[in-house]
Amino acid sequence: MPFCDSPYFLYLILPALIIIARVCDVTIGTMRIIVLSRGHRYLAPLLGFFEVLIWITVMAKIMQNMHNPICYVAYAGGFAIGNFVGIIVEERIAIGKVVIRIISTKDATELIKSLREAGYGVTSIPAHGSTGTVHLIFTVVKRGHLEKVEEMIREFNPKAFYSIEDVRYVSKGVFPRSMGLFERKLFGLPELFIKERRRQDNL
Repeated sequence: MPFCDSPYFLYLILPALIIIARVCDVTIGTMRIIVLSRGHRYLAPLLGFFEVLIWITVMAKIMQNMHNPICYVAYAGGFAIGNFVGIIVEERIAIGKVVIRIISTKDATELIKSLREAGYGVTSIPAHGSTGTVHLIFTVVKRGHLEKVEEMIREFNPKAFYSIEDVRYVSKGVFPRSMGLFERKLFGLPELFIKERRRQDNL
């Protein structure tokens, strides 16, 4: 009996391969939708090519083994896991930029100063809210810097209201120096090491 027709392959190895392929397929599909919504017109078709290629391969194997119910379960399980993995990957890569709108009912001078010292472009205007005079602050930041900016908002004005929206396109603007490959959160380097590297770069 050929190995591909053995029960060991049909009921163990083949379902495992289907799960892995579906995780890759759905993860790529999730990334394709994200990059497409953010205007990456050349990357999205490339991801779509590999997404469909993997999907066709998986479907062909399932059609050849329609008598095997474990393959159906593996297909559905791979789809569910792929959605989860796709979201995690997108959060780690942090593609694109976001606009943060901050409404502060207290003096926002320190917050604005801190943001500018960190290298972020800030636009602030006085405004009137339902409770009186407020400060309206706008800043556009890279998604990878979003957590840092939120920490600054909580530090200087924990009661400030702020909203975050994706930005499809940005022309010019003021942004901090881009993080290098070894500074990205994806690799989990300590913040102390990152600050030391930046300090040496400024010497």
